[in-house]
Amino acid sequence: MAQEKTEKPDAFKAVMAAKKLDFGRTDLPHQSRGRDLTAAEDALAGALMEIYAAGATGPEAVAKGLTERGVVAPGSGSSDWTAESVAEELVALNANLDRAYEENGFGG
Repeated sequence: MAQEKTEKPDAFKAVMAAKKLDFGRTDLPHQSRGRDLTAAEDALAGALMEIYAAGATGPEAVAKGLTERGVVAPGSGSSDWTAESVAEELVALNANLDRAYEENGFGG
């Protein structure tokens, strides 16, 4: 006779489900952000997803894809990407988002 597997309740999921019901908590899909992305940051994120989905690997291929798409770097404002500038922009963006999360906490 097959034994049925019962799942343990997931406390985190239960809290998230309850919070979704709270008014004004529409930001839960972005709970780890202390602020909204800027238009330039959002464009960079979308372009990176496209570039990776197309099979790019390595910083040079990513830089080439960003340059070809004319993506403007959120920090420097440049659209001429190099492997180094990709790394610099991502490090700066991550640090900025970390600071915003520290200042604004859960869901910004």
